[in-house]
Parts: sequence; C-alpha cells; structure tokens
Amino acid sequence: MGNFFTDAIQKDARFGSTNRIADPALLEPKTRALVQQIVDAAAKMGIAVMIFETYRSQQRQQQLFNAGATKLRTVGVHQYGLACDIVRVAAGEPSWKGDFSFLGELAHSSGLIWGGDWGNPSIKHTFIDAVHVQRCSIARQPALFDGSWYPDNDYNPYTDDSHLLFAAAAVGPPAKSAKKKRG
Repeated sequence: MGNFFTDAIQKDARFGSTNRIADPALLEPKTRALVQQIVDAAAKMGIAVMIFETYRSQQRQQQLFNAGATKLRTVGVHQYGLACDIVRVAAGEPSWKGDFSFLGELAHSSGLIWGGDWGNPSIKHTFIDAVHVQRCSIARQPALFDGSWYPDNDYNPYTDDSHLLFAAAAVGPPAKSAKKKRG
C-alpha cells in the first residue's frame, strides 16, 4: 500500500534536488492544509510569514550540513512531506529574527509539532528549531524513516497514545495549556 511519500514525493522530478523547495504541493495533503491554516492565522494576527522550505532531499541536507547550516547530517521529516519551515517576512525577504512563540501556539492549535519545543529536556532532541513544524512525533520518526509507518489522514501527534512520550506529554498542547496559564 502506498502513501504520499511513495506515490508523489519519490516520483517527483525534484526528489534528488539540491535546491531549496518551498512548494506546498510537496507536503502531504493533511500537513499542507495544517500549514496553510498556520499561515492564514499568522496573517490574521498581523504577522507576515512565508513557507520557506517544505521538501528537502538527502543531497540538500548534506550540503546544509557541510556548510554548518544544520546539525543534522541525515535529512529528517522534511523528506517525507511532513515538515515545513515557516519564517517571518521582513521587507519582502525571509527573516529568522524575532520571537517565534506565536508559531508554537499556532502549530499546536493545528496539531503540529513545533521545533521550538525541542529545548525541553524531556523531549530529548539536540537543538531548537523555532521555524520548524511537523506532523510526526519524535518517537514515530524511526518508523517513518525505516518505511514501516506513514501517517494517515486522521493522525495527530498529540493524540498518538503509544507515542505521547515525545509529543504532548512533554510539553502539552500549548493552545490548551496556554489558556489555562493565562486564565
């Protein structure tokens, strides 16, 4: 049985590209809809953002690693159409400056994991990536990478009971917990 990775991404002409790809069409459809939800919500908040990178090949990942732009030598969830980097727009250009906590709130309220949470020691991730969102818990990544699992349309990393250790249990869905803390 196929999935978006095997049926669309692996067959795309850009599969081995070393270029940055920001095409939302290379996001798995549910992930694409959730990312668009975040972009739209940020705009309603008055925050200009852009999709900076969706799909990333292993070849591009190696280039980024060699240039010191990433700590990961092996491409992760980006390769599977389940991750996206969303950056601010300043003077028409991508910007990584400023506070991205708004992205964390929007990601969690949309059911996506936010790379800004990776600074939490209980998540056991080696770095923070405040512009990164993904629809795969950290605990599910090994199964994704070995091809034994790919999310279906109903998958939500925050309700993935057998993998909550590295999803909601570590930080809680901020949309709910933030309201409790404020109210």
